[in-house]
Amino acid sequence: MVSDRQEAKEYVLTTVRENDVKFIRLWFTDILGALKGFVITAQELEEALDQGVGFDGSAIDGFARIDENDMVAMPDPSTFSILPWRPRQNGVARMMCDVLTPTWEPFQGDSRFVLKRNLAKAAKMGYTYYVGPELEFFYFKNSEGTEELDHGGYFDQTPLDLATELRRETILTLEEMGIAVEFSHHEVASSQHEIDLRYSDALTMADNVMTHRLVIKEVAMRHGLYATFMPKPIAGSNGSGMHVHQSLFRGNTNAFFSDNEDHLSAEAKHFMAGLMYHAPAITSVTNQWVNSYKRLIAGYEAPIYVSWAKVNRSDLIRIPSYKEGRQESVRIEYRAPDPACNPYLAFAVMLAAGLNGIEKKLPIPEPINQDVNKMTDEERKERGIGVLPGTLSEAISLTEASDLVREALGDHVFESFIQNKKIEWNQYKAQVTNYELKRYLPIL
Repeated sequence: MVSDRQEAKEYVLTTVRENDVKFIRLWFTDILGALKGFVITAQELEEALDQGVGFDGSAIDGFARIDENDMVAMPDPSTFSILPWRPRQNGVARMMCDVLTPTWEPFQGDSRFVLKRNLAKAAKMGYTYYVGPELEFFYFKNSEGTEELDHGGYFDQTPLDLATELRRETILTLEEMGIAVEFSHHEVASSQHEIDLRYSDALTMADNVMTHRLVIKEVAMRHGLYATFMPKPIAGSNGSGMHVHQSLFRGNTNAFFSDNEDHLSAEAKHFMAGLMYHAPAITSVTNQWVNSYKRLIAGYEAPIYVSWAKVNRSDLIRIPSYKEGRQESVRIEYRAPDPACNPYLAFAVMLAAGLNGIEKKLPIPEPINQDVNKMTDEERKERGIGVLPGTLSEAISLTEASDLVREALGDHVFESFIQNKKIEWNQYKAQVTNYELKRYLPIL
């Protein structure tokens, strides 16, 4: 019987021949979520699909790169896609890769393998993990500053402008690559936009998020502009989030649905409880940059406190409204992550936290039916409402003490990630900012 991989391999080879594809980009993701890769020619493709391609594995270590080490990039033929923005003659395609050791074992430092390992645990429990992220981003005139393209607001339908055309071209490009887009719109801040991908299994989605970010930047660049996923590029404006809708399915059945008053199953509630219990510890992964914590402050619709609700949009977890007869759409929305995270690691730790809640049958607190930001400290304390870390340094400390995050990431990624984040924090705290100069220089 022909294996799925063999069928996919034959499809790739045939497509390359029939479409005059000359170059194939082999992509993988480093620990910090940066897209890495190299190019092979069509003549080398069949061998690459069979044997992989050797490369220097220290490329995936982020800031903490020290020693060179041999690794193998093994292309996943199911991720093959021709890049529409490249020439049709002598065209260019891409495939995502798994990273293997020279002995063909999965490399423990590969972000994609980390997610696969956590998905395998979910599968043993009978679940498939589905996610639907909402990626927000800004368009600017260039990467040197924050000059905006428009002054629109949330869902504004302004006359056709350049940003509208950029979104349209981005969606068409993604769909030509086989990546389904659910919808797009203008976001709250000036020059801020959102393009949402259609719900899918977490591994496919993590691959698609990496491509999605690149396509948004490529389309902007073609127009002489710059797109950024920086969580908080403009002080005084809303930052960019990546709210992640998520659910567990058993086959074709949504395990989060229940035919009761709130339509949430016990599994959904335990999953939420796990997310809430471990939220402070996983925040350095879902919000991994110094700048991420400039977004997680009061007044800008980003979550600060560990609470959940069915309506409020200031809570960490929101339950979208149930539509009669749409059992498959019951899901939870985790609102902390930002679009600059490593999606493989972010999905892995969220899944691990939720599964831990199911395994331990953690109880869910009562929903919050008022703006949690307007409650007093005493009221929040009485309700047992926790708080997310306020800085990267605080988040790193909480992660470092978490057995769950260590298990979810594996020792290699866990230790390398912590090391990378400590390097970033130490570099940041050594800076003298414009705020300090303006605030202190005239008076001290």
